[in-house]
Amino acid sequence: MNKKVKLLLVEDDPSFGAVLKDYLTLNDYDVTHAIDGEDGLEKFKADTFDLCLLDVMMPKKDGFALAKEIVDINPDMPIMFLTARNMREDILTGYKLGADDYITKPFDTEVLLYKINAVLLRNNGGISDSAENADKEIYEISNFKLNTKLRQLEVGGKLYKLSPKENELLKLLCRYKNDLMPREEALTKIWHNDNYFTSRSMDVYIAKIRKLLRNDENVEIVNIHGEGFRLLVKN
Repeated sequence: MNKKVKLLLVEDDPSFGAVLKDYLTLNDYDVTHAIDGEDGLEKFKADTFDLCLLDVMMPKKDGFALAKEIVDINPDMPIMFLTARNMREDILTGYKLGADDYITKPFDTEVLLYKINAVLLRNNGGISDSAENADKEIYEISNFKLNTKLRQLEVGGKLYKLSPKENELLKLLCRYKNDLMPREEALTKIWHNDNYFTSRSMDVYIAKIRKLLRNDENVEIVNIHGEGFRLLVKN
């Protein structure tokens, strides 16, 4: 991308806020840090952002109240809560306010990057090449070739006919190459349901695809626990 994605980070802990801002900046985001809810609202009104990262427990105006005002101004603004409040009621409140994700502290900062990208992809076309690949019929990655129209996978000179679900799942992994393919997105798009049984079914299909790709030593499907999968491709 030529234009950096702009994030509004509202976090009242000065140390954590500074560290997280630096980390996100190093990963090529344009980050504005607000120190409390009121400061966050002022900064939101004064600029345009692609996504808001909000703490919940803050002085002057808590994250829930801030989120409500942000949504009143821009109903389409993606919002993620980053908070130590992990009670079920708080999580439900966050989602009822329209949050795209609710992440409890402490969290893995690398996983946070994947979640940010996933939210942006869902809301406005994303920040990776995934959106550009959305309508492709042919994917040539490392030593394998996927023809999504014919449902054919070629690996090391061998040709395999894929089932409809294998084809759609591998296509989605290819779209998210080296990025997080969110588990819930795959379940919703391919199985049209996100429950325990469909989730276990997807794990079985992932195992089948891994087996088909085992002769390509430059690719690996990695499980990001509780979040989804990554099709890692070695350069």
